[in-house]
Amino acid sequence: MPALYKIRFIYLAALFIAAFCTFPAAALQTATQTQLAKVYEENTSIPISDYLVSEKYDGIRAIWTGSELLTRQGNVISAPEWFTAPLPDVWLDGELWTKRQNFEALSSIVRTQIPKDNRWRQVKYMVFDMPDAQLPFEERYKNYSNLIGQINTEHIKAVKQQRFHSNHELSKHLQAMVENGAEGLMLHLATALHKSGRSDALLKLKPYFDDEAEVIAHLPGKGKYTDMLGALRVRNQQGIEFSIGTGFTDAERANPPPVGSIITYKYHGYTNNGVPRFASFLRIRENVEDE
Repeated sequence: MPALYKIRFIYLAALFIAAFCTFPAAALQTATQTQLAKVYEENTSIPISDYLVSEKYDGIRAIWTGSELLTRQGNVISAPEWFTAPLPDVWLDGELWTKRQNFEALSSIVRTQIPKDNRWRQVKYMVFDMPDAQLPFEERYKNYSNLIGQINTEHIKAVKQQRFHSNHELSKHLQAMVENGAEGLMLHLATALHKSGRSDALLKLKPYFDDEAEVIAHLPGKGKYTDMLGALRVRNQQGIEFSIGTGFTDAERANPPPVGSIITYKYHGYTNNGVPRFASFLRIRENVEDE
């Protein structure tokens, strides 16, 4: 190879490697610094009064790095410029959200690579943390509340936190929220420093559990569902195979999640054989991550 071509080849290879390595580094930083929730168990011995409680929004997790909006896996969210323009040069954590029980519409808005202003006008950024490894959550709550108040923009909101003093109070609040369409509650240990990964510092409380499973077969319907989906045969992350026959709309039965796709289902505990009890379809998992 002539020397000139060799130099060009080395230069282009170096540019390619640099470009290839830059994006994964940003994605890795976001993924590793994201705090994730464990499931709250009612029979736990944790003192409820030590936690700050907020609504669990059925939206799409969104991390503002100070310069761009990312999913918790580090993928760039294509939001309009006006949407992110008021956001400050600090790390914020929150949820993109429209209204209760509207996840599918929200997902469609956020997944669109070329954002449509009229649809994004429905979206709010619900900020629930301002990560700082040196401050407890109670202080971070005050900080993000003050900051969002100063921004004073309709589509950027500070998530309200409150305290309860017993499981009974917490259960009554959960019931009232769920009856009004909320997905559940989040419990954040007031004294906890920000730490990536799952821990008892951040808990989620729902009236049911949910999980993901891979679709491995379509089972045919009968009666009114002849020539449509009767049930999905799925395999969950624990390797258990079972069928899900409820939770589908007629449109979803006519055009069911394809074999190989990943779905989210809800359930209420397990049978003695480890099979999710009363499993019901929630939605197909899209490329943009939800919480």
